[in-house]
Amino acid sequence: MLASYRRLFTRPGTAAFTLVGLLGRLSMSMTGVSLVVLLADRRGSYALAGTVAAAGLATGAIGMPLLGRLVDRYGQSRVAVPAALYNALPFTGLLLLVRFEAPDWTLYACWAACAAAPNLGGMARARWAHLYRDDPAARHLANSFEQALDELCFMAGPVLGMVLCTAFAPEAGMLTAGAFGTGGALLFAAQRRTEPPLAERAAGERHGSPLRAPGLRVLVLTFLATGVIFGSLELTTVAYADALGRRPVAGVLLGLVAAGSCVAGLAFGTLRPRRAPGVRFLWGVAAMAGLLLLPLAAGLGGAGLALLGAALFVAGTGTAPTMVTGMTLIQELLPQRQLNEAMAIAVSGILVGISAGSSLAGVVAEQAGPGAGFWLPAGAASLALLIALAGRRHLGVAGVAAPADAAPETAAVTAPEASEAPTASGKSGASRASDETAARSVSGAY
Repeated sequence: MLASYRRLFTRPGTAAFTLVGLLGRLSMSMTGVSLVVLLADRRGSYALAGTVAAAGLATGAIGMPLLGRLVDRYGQSRVAVPAALYNALPFTGLLLLVRFEAPDWTLYACWAACAAAPNLGGMARARWAHLYRDDPAARHLANSFEQALDELCFMAGPVLGMVLCTAFAPEAGMLTAGAFGTGGALLFAAQRRTEPPLAERAAGERHGSPLRAPGLRVLVLTFLATGVIFGSLELTTVAYADALGRRPVAGVLLGLVAAGSCVAGLAFGTLRPRRAPGVRFLWGVAAMAGLLLLPLAAGLGGAGLALLGAALFVAGTGTAPTMVTGMTLIQELLPQRQLNEAMAIAVSGILVGISAGSSLAGVVAEQAGPGAGFWLPAGAASLALLIALAGRRHLGVAGVAAPADAAPETAAVTAPEASEAPTASGKSGASRASDETAARSVSGAY
């Protein structure tokens, strides 16, 4: 397995942007649990913690696509540096407001201002897509690796945040997350030699929205439901452990979810895809929906934290293949000149879902008991499956008898200007999709 991934780093600079980007992305995974613990400890309310987190995620969902559009237009480094420096201000402001016992409404306003965090995961995927633009197998491997890194962050981040908050002070997790986020983004922007060049635009060309591609709309809605899974599962797990008097264990439990997804992502990357990405995406969402019944059964049945942890680990294995294939679909549906914005829109869908999931889970934890909250991620996974099934035609699933048949569908669902726009390799989106589909048809079995 390691030998398969080693070939990704034969290009100069790839290890550098991966490592510093990992530092910045660790901040995101620490922030959620650190904010919940901080507000639950200082203000005594999980509902307040969930809704404040939701306010920041909602505005972030708006700001991230705007930043993505700026990145596509002006480049990663020119946008990431000022965005990271700005975002550090409201991050610090929230800690001061909590410290001096400011009114609750000020917490919402301050955290909502954190809407300019650079999407380092999307930028890293855009770099891999550019470096291996003519190698579909390497891009599949890179997308799997990036998802594994995301899960590694969400495996280590909650544990680190919980340890800092409980061993030192409730503010320690947020302070560390802020330092990692700002420093990681600045160091990532400094890695200029792997930064994708700006795509050329014709004179008077309209930018257009990536959402004109129907397939992207289906993916965003599916990712929104997936975000509800993440948000509700995180807060429900923290509340469940707290109800049993074992709050510090919550970070370990959340880490197990990410560990399961990390293992599945690394294994998935070594497989050579034969089926069309749309088909693989449907299977991934279906697996995710089925596996999330396990923590529901453990939570409602009072199985204890050990069995709940095992259930969360197994449930996590359904996440990575879904996310990896979803990002692959985005790279096929959209041209390079809209890639950062399209991936930011997809991540924004996840953030909106996390926002809704956190808010709902906070209310359920206080009103119906902590175990009842596990209904939320199970129900959201079922909703994600229904959305994906309803939009399968736009994902290149309906009528696909073999992988080679996916090219016309892929071209058809791409926005009009996207399908003819030249990519970094000089080919149109339709030609690129055709080449990639042909490559998939002769690569191994999955």
